[in-house]
Amino acid sequence: MLLLKDVKKTFIQPDGSVLPVLDIAEFRVSAGEQVVLVGRSGCGKTTLLHIIAGISRPDSGKVRIDDWDITLMPEAERDRFRAERIGYVFQTFNLLAGFTALENVLLAMRFARGRPDKQRARRLLERVGLSHRMTHRPTMLSVGEQQRVAVARALANKPQLLLADEPTANVDAGHQQQILDLIQEACAEENVALIIVTHSSEVAAQFPRIERLEQFNRVAAVLAGEKPHSA
Repeated sequence: MLLLKDVKKTFIQPDGSVLPVLDIAEFRVSAGEQVVLVGRSGCGKTTLLHIIAGISRPDSGKVRIDDWDITLMPEAERDRFRAERIGYVFQTFNLLAGFTALENVLLAMRFARGRPDKQRARRLLERVGLSHRMTHRPTMLSVGEQQRVAVARALANKPQLLLADEPTANVDAGHQQQILDLIQEACAEENVALIIVTHSSEVAAQFPRIERLEQFNRVAAVLAGEKPHSA
């Protein structure tokens, strides 16, 4: 379902020097598979998610989702592809401040297909415990509630692939397991491939496949003094 092949990514630092971030020979995820990515801060986890989602382009290499190499798409086509096929739970939520929780979920549907399913949007918000907050704007919600809206929005379009960057980091302890269960159950029910980034060993332990980025990203492996392998 997902294949990264010979993917490299660097950034230019303020002094003009080149900072290598990713150097991945191969990384695969099958349809419906659930994978957790762990690794020390700065090893490239968020950058990798951005590359997979088409938010950033790699310097070289292929990123194939089904039969589509998104590195070959122009920006507008990548945006449409992401809206229709990929769900993304951002660390910083990225909710639209002028819209209610329900409207944020419905807008995600409109960007993808133009035909919002209000019943599904309401059901998702209910599942994350926000049945009483649907008409609230982000500024009226707690940080944890905003994260739960972001999870509901990411699942809105029944994506083929869900990317979640620390989805439980800003949720209170009472709702962390609820969020994790929702993501895993929804992905299992709809055969959605899931890649989740976390620093929590408790969260990671609940996944059948755990990948340390230092083990398949050559850049991170060198910094950690490890030998990379292909996933």
